[in-house]
Amino acid sequence: MNKKLYVGGLPYSTTQDSLREGFSVAGNVESAIVITDKMSGRSKGFGFVEFVNEEDAAKAIEMFNGKDFEGRRITVSEARPMEPRAPRRSFDRDNGGDYGDR
Repeated sequence: MNKKLYVGGLPYSTTQDSLREGFSVAGNVESAIVITDKMSGRSKGFGFVEFVNEEDAAKAIEMFNGKDFEGRRITVSEARPMEPRAPRRSFDRDNGGDYGDR
């Protein structure tokens, strides 16, 4: 069963390839993704690494949590499921947006 890990504190220069390569020393990496800003495309400084099995994921946490990765101390932990977000508010008058009493 696959196990996804959260990796925080990444240098902004970290790429998905370097994240995958770095974590592959702990075991078989299924995927590695660096989260980027939608507008600028710049890294947000965190990402996710998914391992093929739980043993490799546990080994990665032990090997990397609190350790240096590409010049920065990173945090590695089990990823939590994404929580649902509240709907975004619309500012469009035709669709019931809230503009106050103008």
